[in-house]
Amino acid sequence: MRFLTMITTLIITSIIMIGCRPGGDVSIKSEEDKAFYSMGAMFGSRLANLNLTDREIGAIAKGLRVTAKGEKAEIEIMKYQRKIQEMIRGRIKKLADGAKETGKKYLESFLKKEDGKKTGSGLAYKIVTDGKGELPKSEDTVEVHYHGTLIDGTVFDSSKDRGKTVSFPLNRVIKGWKEGLQLIREGGKIKLVIPSDLGYGDQGAPPKIPGGSTLLFDVELIKIKSKTEIEKERKMQFSKFKDKSKIEALTKKIKAKQLKKK
Repeated sequence: MRFLTMITTLIITSIIMIGCRPGGDVSIKSEEDKAFYSMGAMFGSRLANLNLTDREIGAIAKGLRVTAKGEKAEIEIMKYQRKIQEMIRGRIKKLADGAKETGKKYLESFLKKEDGKKTGSGLAYKIVTDGKGELPKSEDTVEVHYHGTLIDGTVFDSSKDRGKTVSFPLNRVIKGWKEGLQLIREGGKIKLVIPSDLGYGDQGAPPKIPGGSTLLFDVELIKIKSKTEIEKERKMQFSKFKDKSKIEALTKKIKAKQLKKK
């Protein structure tokens, strides 16, 4: 499924590029220009795992330009279907392998410098504060504060930067989080070094997390939520949703009446 998504992304990106004149550039002026430029940037960021050259991007655009205009292709297109699959898988793996090797060295350094520990799965961690009470279980919902970076220091996600804690069930997050959070109690703090096979794998989570990335997290377990608290929050959210729906419905009625009067 992810592979098909990548292929689709390549095709859509190429469509966006049709508007470019060969050897030239497009001047981004109108709001539509900016919208298409933004679309191209979003799709383009998903292709980072392929490490495409300008020539390769140009070849993609040329192939699509020809077929979109109903002109005869220079080569037999379907003949290269398997080649495309092999090439993309190979490139993703090559880049991911390099990232994993760099991550492995970082993890080993972390164990020595931070006096960290390593679990059987490969997760490296250091408990900063153990906390009090019971350890969370895999099916529990927890409230946390966290700061996540790549090994080069790039921040890809941080509830601390947003200034708001986050709640989620432990069985719905990446393996490294699920395992790591079960090592501390409420009020506890932990540093996690999560190798890619316990994170987002070779595919990564473009555009912020490249394939094969080792992830670093500073996590504080604020609390383990009881079933009563969870149910109360669900009811509040549902109530807000209903209120919002009522307001939207009322607004539509008012607008409809105003249009009739006109």
